[in-house]
Amino acid sequence: IQSILIQQGLARRTINDRVSCIKRLFKWAVSKELVESNVHHGLSALGGLHRGRSEAREPAPILPVDDDVVNATIPHVSPVVSEMIQLQLLTGMRPNEVCIIRPCDIDQTGDVWTFRPESHKTEHHGQTRIIAIGPLGQDILRKYLLRAGTDYCFSPADSEKKRRHDRTQARVIPFGQGNAPGTNKKRKPKVTAGSRYTTDSYRRAVHRACDKAFKSPETLAGEALARWQSEHRWSPNQLRHSAATKIRSQFGLEAAQVTLGHSKADVTQVYAERDLQKAIEVARRIG
Repeated sequence: IQSILIQQGLARRTINDRVSCIKRLFKWAVSKELVESNVHHGLSALGGLHRGRSEAREPAPILPVDDDVVNATIPHVSPVVSEMIQLQLLTGMRPNEVCIIRPCDIDQTGDVWTFRPESHKTEHHGQTRIIAIGPLGQDILRKYLLRAGTDYCFSPADSEKKRRHDRTQARVIPFGQGNAPGTNKKRKPKVTAGSRYTTDSYRRAVHRACDKAFKSPETLAGEALARWQSEHRWSPNQLRHSAATKIRSQFGLEAAQVTLGHSKADVTQVYAERDLQKAIEVARRIG
Protein backbone atom coordinates (compact mmCIF):
# COMPACT_ATOMS: atom_id res chain seq x y z
CA ILE A 1 0.00 0.00 0.00
CA GLN A 2 2.69 2.48 1.05
CA SER A 3 4.77 1.83 -2.08
CA ILE A 4 1.82 2.57 -4.34
CA LEU A 5 1.06 5.83 -2.52
CA ILE A 6 4.73 6.86 -2.67
CA GLN A 7 4.72 6.29 -6.44
CA GLN A 8 1.66 8.55 -6.69
CA GLY A 9 3.77 11.37 -5.25
CA LEU A 10 1.83 11.80 -2.00
CA ALA A 11 3.49 13.37 1.02
CA ARG A 12 4.67 11.17 3.89
CA ARG A 13 2.08 12.43 6.40
CA THR A 14 -0.71 12.03 3.85
CA ILE A 15 0.37 8.44 3.26
CA ASN A 16 0.39 7.72 6.99
CA ASP A 17 -3.07 9.25 7.37
CA ARG A 18 -4.49 7.12 4.55
CA VAL A 19 -2.92 3.92 5.86
CA SER A 20 -4.35 4.66 9.31
CA CYS A 21 -7.77 5.15 7.73
CA ILE A 22 -7.48 1.77 5.99
CA LYS A 23 -6.53 0.15 9.31
CA ARG A 24 -9.59 1.62 11.02
CA LEU A 25 -11.79 0.46 8.16
CA PHE A 26 -10.63 -3.16 8.53
CA LYS A 27 -10.93 -2.94 12.32
CA TRP A 28 -14.57 -1.94 11.87
CA ALA A 29 -15.05 -4.75 9.33
CA VAL A 30 -13.70 -7.28 11.85
CA SER A 31 -16.10 -5.97 14.52
CA LYS A 32 -18.98 -6.57 12.08
CA GLU A 33 -17.60 -10.03 11.20
CA LEU A 34 -17.20 -9.03 7.56
CA VAL A 35 -13.53 -10.11 7.34
CA GLU A 36 -11.30 -12.48 9.27
CA SER A 37 -9.54 -11.03 12.30
CA ASN A 38 -6.11 -12.10 11.00
CA VAL A 39 -6.47 -9.55 8.15
CA HIS A 40 -6.65 -6.64 10.60
CA HIS A 41 -3.91 -8.21 12.72
CA GLY A 42 -1.60 -8.24 9.70
CA LEU A 43 -2.39 -4.63 8.84
CA SER A 44 -1.76 -3.56 12.43
CA ALA A 45 1.86 -4.68 12.08
CA LEU A 46 2.37 -2.14 9.29
CA GLY A 47 4.14 0.85 10.82
CA GLY A 48 4.06 4.43 9.64
CA LEU A 49 6.69 6.06 7.46
CA HIS A 50 9.33 8.08 9.30
CA ARG A 51 11.02 11.27 8.19
CA GLY A 52 14.18 10.56 6.21
CA ARG A 53 13.66 6.78 6.25
CA SER A 54 11.55 6.39 3.12
CA GLU A 55 11.28 7.73 -0.41
CA ALA A 56 8.05 9.54 0.43
CA ARG A 57 7.96 13.23 -0.38
CA GLU A 58 8.40 15.66 2.51
CA PRO A 59 6.24 18.76 1.93
CA ALA A 60 7.70 22.20 2.46
CA PRO A 61 6.74 23.78 5.82
CA ILE A 62 3.78 26.15 5.82
CA LEU A 63 5.10 29.69 6.12
CA PRO A 64 3.35 32.95 6.96
CA VAL A 65 2.20 35.09 4.04
CA ASP A 66 3.48 38.66 3.83
CA ASP A 67 1.01 41.47 4.47
CA ASP A 68 1.93 43.07 1.12
CA VAL A 69 0.97 39.88 -0.71
CA VAL A 70 -2.36 39.65 1.12
CA ASN A 71 -3.11 43.31 0.47
CA ALA A 72 -2.40 42.83 -3.25
CA THR A 73 -4.78 39.86 -3.37
CA ILE A 74 -7.74 41.26 -1.44
CA PRO A 75 -9.03 43.59 -4.22
CA HIS A 76 -9.57 40.51 -6.40
CA VAL A 77 -11.74 38.53 -3.97
CA SER A 78 -15.39 39.07 -3.10
CA PRO A 79 -16.23 41.29 -0.08
CA VAL A 80 -17.26 38.17 1.86
CA VAL A 81 -13.94 36.38 1.26
CA SER A 82 -12.07 39.62 1.97
CA GLU A 83 -13.61 39.81 5.44
CA MET A 84 -12.95 36.11 6.07
CA ILE A 85 -9.28 36.82 5.36
CA GLN A 86 -9.21 39.82 7.69
CA LEU A 87 -10.95 37.88 10.47
CA GLN A 88 -8.44 35.05 10.20
CA LEU A 89 -5.53 37.49 10.50
CA LEU A 90 -7.07 39.03 13.63
CA THR A 91 -7.98 35.80 15.42
CA GLY A 92 -5.67 33.08 14.10
CA MET A 93 -8.63 30.85 13.25
CA ARG A 94 -8.16 27.76 11.13
CA PRO A 95 -9.72 28.01 7.64
CA ASN A 96 -12.46 25.51 8.52
CA GLU A 97 -13.30 27.48 11.68
CA VAL A 98 -13.87 30.76 9.84
CA CYS A 99 -16.02 28.86 7.31
CA ILE A 100 -18.45 27.52 9.96
CA ILE A 101 -19.09 30.63 12.07
CA ARG A 102 -22.76 30.93 13.03
CA PRO A 103 -24.47 33.58 15.19
CA CYS A 104 -25.57 30.90 17.67
CA ASP A 105 -21.92 29.92 18.32
CA ILE A 106 -20.84 33.41 19.39
CA ASP A 107 -21.15 34.74 22.94
CA GLN A 108 -21.50 38.54 22.70
CA THR A 109 -21.90 39.29 26.42
CA GLY A 110 -18.40 40.65 27.12
CA ASP A 111 -16.29 43.36 25.55
CA VAL A 112 -14.42 40.48 23.90
CA TRP A 113 -16.68 37.96 22.18
CA THR A 114 -15.99 34.23 22.29
CA PHE A 115 -16.68 31.79 19.47
CA ARG A 116 -17.10 28.05 20.08
CA PRO A 117 -16.99 26.20 16.71
CA GLU A 118 -19.58 23.45 16.26
CA SER A 119 -16.68 21.17 15.29
CA HIS A 120 -12.92 21.58 15.28
CA LYS A 121 -9.70 19.73 14.56
CA THR A 122 -8.91 18.50 18.09
CA GLU A 123 -12.40 17.76 19.44
CA HIS A 124 -11.74 14.00 19.28
CA HIS A 125 -9.05 14.58 21.95
CA GLY A 126 -11.68 16.04 24.27
CA GLN A 127 -10.44 19.61 23.78
CA THR A 128 -12.77 22.60 23.88
CA ARG A 129 -11.96 25.22 21.27
CA ILE A 130 -12.77 28.80 22.29
CA ILE A 131 -11.76 31.66 20.01
CA ALA A 132 -11.61 35.22 21.34
CA ILE A 133 -12.80 37.98 19.01
CA GLY A 134 -11.77 41.57 19.75
CA PRO A 135 -13.28 44.90 18.64
CA LEU A 136 -11.96 44.84 15.06
CA GLY A 137 -13.18 41.29 14.53
CA GLN A 138 -16.55 42.25 16.00
CA ASP A 139 -16.86 45.09 13.50
CA ILE A 140 -16.36 42.58 10.68
CA LEU A 141 -18.86 40.09 12.06
CA ARG A 142 -21.61 42.41 13.26
CA LYS A 143 -23.52 42.67 9.98
CA TYR A 144 -23.27 38.91 9.42
CA LEU A 145 -25.03 38.21 12.71
CA LEU A 146 -28.32 39.67 11.42
CA ARG A 147 -29.55 36.28 10.24
CA ALA A 148 -30.98 33.09 11.70
CA GLY A 149 -28.83 31.78 14.55
CA THR A 150 -28.01 28.50 12.80
CA ASP A 151 -27.24 30.05 9.41
CA TYR A 152 -23.58 30.33 8.45
CA CYS A 153 -22.21 33.85 8.44
CA PHE A 154 -19.99 33.58 5.37
CA SER A 155 -21.98 32.23 2.43
CA PRO A 156 -21.05 31.84 -1.26
CA ALA A 157 -24.69 32.62 -2.00
CA ASP A 158 -24.12 36.11 -0.54
CA SER A 159 -21.04 36.56 -2.73
CA GLU A 160 -22.96 35.47 -5.81
CA LYS A 161 -25.84 37.82 -4.98
CA LYS A 162 -23.40 40.73 -4.62
CA ARG A 163 -21.67 39.80 -7.90
CA ARG A 164 -24.96 39.78 -9.79
CA HIS A 165 -26.00 43.08 -8.22
CA ASP A 166 -22.71 44.75 -9.24
CA ARG A 167 -23.02 43.29 -12.73
CA THR A 168 -26.54 44.71 -13.05
CA GLN A 169 -25.43 48.14 -11.86
CA ALA A 170 -22.57 48.16 -14.37
CA ARG A 171 -24.71 47.22 -17.41
CA VAL A 172 -24.49 49.51 -20.40
CA ILE A 173 -27.84 48.66 -21.99
CA PRO A 174 -30.60 50.83 -20.46
CA PHE A 175 -33.09 49.15 -18.14
CA GLY A 176 -36.22 48.22 -20.05
CA GLN A 177 -34.16 47.15 -23.06
CA GLY A 178 -32.51 43.79 -23.54
CA ASN A 179 -32.73 41.08 -20.90
CA ALA A 180 -34.32 41.97 -17.59
CA PRO A 181 -32.07 41.33 -14.54
CA GLY A 182 -32.07 37.67 -13.60
CA THR A 183 -33.80 36.38 -16.75
CA ASN A 184 -30.67 34.98 -18.38
CA LYS A 185 -29.76 32.64 -15.51
CA LYS A 186 -29.58 28.93 -16.23
CA ARG A 187 -32.70 27.13 -15.06
CA LYS A 188 -30.83 24.03 -13.99
CA PRO A 189 -27.19 24.97 -13.37
CA LYS A 190 -24.74 22.16 -12.68
CA VAL A 191 -23.19 24.09 -9.78
CA THR A 192 -24.99 26.42 -7.38
CA ALA A 193 -23.68 28.63 -4.59
CA GLY A 194 -23.75 26.83 -1.25
CA SER A 195 -24.90 27.95 2.17
CA ARG A 196 -21.32 28.20 3.44
CA TYR A 197 -17.76 28.16 2.25
CA THR A 198 -15.74 24.98 2.61
CA THR A 199 -11.99 24.96 3.07
CA ASP A 200 -11.68 23.94 -0.59
CA SER A 201 -13.97 26.64 -2.00
CA TYR A 202 -12.33 29.24 0.26
CA ARG A 203 -8.87 28.20 -0.94
CA ARG A 204 -9.97 28.21 -4.60
CA ALA A 205 -11.36 31.74 -4.21
CA VAL A 206 -8.00 32.92 -2.86
CA HIS A 207 -6.07 31.12 -5.61
CA ARG A 208 -8.23 32.67 -8.34
CA ALA A 209 -7.54 36.08 -6.81
CA CYS A 210 -3.80 35.36 -6.73
CA ASP A 211 -3.87 34.51 -10.45
CA LYS A 212 -5.44 37.92 -11.10
CA ALA A 213 -3.19 39.85 -8.73
CA PHE A 214 0.04 38.24 -9.93
CA LYS A 215 -0.22 37.89 -13.71
CA SER A 216 1.80 35.04 -15.20
CA PRO A 217 4.07 35.65 -18.22
CA GLU A 218 2.20 35.11 -21.48
CA THR A 219 4.95 32.79 -22.71
CA LEU A 220 4.17 30.15 -20.07
CA ALA A 221 1.80 27.25 -20.69
CA GLY A 222 1.07 23.73 -19.46
CA GLU A 223 3.22 22.45 -16.61
CA ALA A 224 5.40 25.56 -16.62
CA LEU A 225 2.34 27.77 -16.12
CA ALA A 226 0.97 25.52 -13.37
CA ARG A 227 4.33 25.61 -11.57
CA TRP A 228 4.55 29.42 -11.85
CA GLN A 229 1.01 29.83 -10.50
CA SER A 230 1.72 27.45 -7.62
CA GLU A 231 4.75 29.53 -6.64
CA HIS A 232 2.71 32.75 -6.69
CA ARG A 233 -0.32 31.52 -4.78
CA TRP A 234 -0.92 31.50 -1.05
CA SER A 235 -3.54 29.59 0.94
CA PRO A 236 -5.80 30.55 3.86
CA ASN A 237 -3.93 28.25 6.23
CA GLN A 238 -0.91 30.57 5.90
CA LEU A 239 -2.97 33.36 7.49
CA ARG A 240 -3.04 31.36 10.72
CA HIS A 241 0.74 31.19 10.67
CA SER A 242 0.90 34.93 10.01
CA ALA A 243 -1.31 35.60 13.02
CA ALA A 244 0.78 33.25 15.16
CA THR A 245 3.97 35.04 14.19
CA LYS A 246 2.56 38.48 15.10
CA ILE A 247 1.05 37.32 18.39
CA ARG A 248 4.24 35.56 19.42
CA SER A 249 6.38 38.62 18.67
CA GLN A 250 4.11 40.89 20.73
CA PHE A 251 2.90 38.64 23.54
CA GLY A 252 5.23 35.64 23.68
CA LEU A 253 5.10 31.97 22.75
CA GLU A 254 2.57 30.88 25.37
CA ALA A 255 0.07 33.55 24.32
CA ALA A 256 0.35 32.39 20.71
CA GLN A 257 -0.22 28.77 21.73
CA VAL A 258 -3.38 29.45 23.71
CA THR A 259 -4.81 31.91 21.18
CA LEU A 260 -4.41 29.41 18.36
CA GLY A 261 -5.68 26.47 20.45
CA HIS A 262 -2.43 24.54 20.69
CA SER A 263 -2.83 23.43 24.32
CA LYS A 264 -2.57 19.70 25.09
CA ALA A 265 -5.66 17.49 25.43
CA ASP A 266 -4.99 16.56 29.09
CA VAL A 267 -4.90 20.07 30.56
CA THR A 268 -6.97 20.74 33.68
CA GLN A 269 -10.02 23.01 33.77
CA VAL A 270 -8.09 25.63 35.75
CA TYR A 271 -5.33 25.71 33.14
CA ALA A 272 -7.95 26.00 30.36
CA GLU A 273 -9.54 28.97 32.12
CA ARG A 274 -6.16 30.68 32.43
CA ASP A 275 -5.54 30.09 28.74
CA LEU A 276 -8.91 31.58 27.81
CA GLN A 277 -8.16 34.74 29.81
CA LYS A 278 -4.85 35.13 27.96
CA ALA A 279 -6.57 34.69 24.60
CA ILE A 280 -9.20 37.28 25.58
CA GLU A 281 -6.47 39.76 26.59
CA VAL A 282 -4.70 39.26 23.26
CA ALA A 283 -7.96 39.84 21.35
CA ARG A 284 -8.76 42.93 23.42
CA ARG A 285 -5.41 44.52 22.58
CA ILE A 286 -4.97 43.59 18.90
CA GLY A 287 -8.63 43.72 17.83
